[in-house]
Amino acid sequence: MKSITISLLMFFFLTAFNCLAQEYITIYANGEPIEMVYVQHGTFTMGATPEQGSDAYDDEKPAHSVTLTNDYYVGKYEVTQKLWKAVMGNSPSYFKGDDLPVEQVSWNDVQEFLRKLNSITGKNFRLPTEAEWEYAARGGNKSRGYKYSGSNDINEVAWYTTNSHDKGTSKVGSFAPNELGIYDMSGNVWEWCQDWYDNYSSTSQSNPTGPSSGFRRVLRGGGWYDDAGLCRVSCRNGYTPGNRFSFISFRLAL
Repeated sequence: MKSITISLLMFFFLTAFNCLAQEYITIYANGEPIEMVYVQHGTFTMGATPEQGSDAYDDEKPAHSVTLTNDYYVGKYEVTQKLWKAVMGNSPSYFKGDDLPVEQVSWNDVQEFLRKLNSITGKNFRLPTEAEWEYAARGGNKSRGYKYSGSNDINEVAWYTTNSHDKGTSKVGSFAPNELGIYDMSGNVWEWCQDWYDNYSSTSQSNPTGPSSGFRRVLRGGGWYDDAGLCRVSCRNGYTPGNRFSFISFRLAL
């Protein structure tokens, strides 16, 4: 009986330790840290949920159940200019600053960045799917049902037109994080996702990846020049994969 009790205690200790160890990881690329946040798998309602109210657009409807069966990691911050330079050797951004998010990068440019980053690190970094992005923005299995990523008060969590005065991007991590400890998933810059943009279906889905082809790639999160309605966790946008603008960036998934 005593040995069984000890074994059970060890099992629970190790399980708790492993969960704690997974919460945040840091990987280095040419000496530059990449901080990643653990997102546990789960089921959530994607799209125009009740807290989004009358601000929700038609392309956020119908709200539908999505199950993500795999755990994953998401970047604690958007990819910074400092990280982009460490990997690519240049800085394409209009607003210059090491700790500002990289911008003026197309979806296609990001694919080249990922190829080089994975060659350097030996990892499999990628863009999040749209469903992974929204689940993480909502706080994953720690979600409190906020309208924006981390709060119902956008001024706590986002750099957007009211506080940016349309003057450009902000240093990553300048506002409060969401429930998972992820920053800037509302405001600052729109973020590329992996998926082609398309309308939603009302049917429940498991690990959706979007259509197999399309014209536009998904963007999420809103940006420094947008009003609050475009910075909500369910708001969607889409641009052609060759577009580059000073309000478009990305964050990593793993």
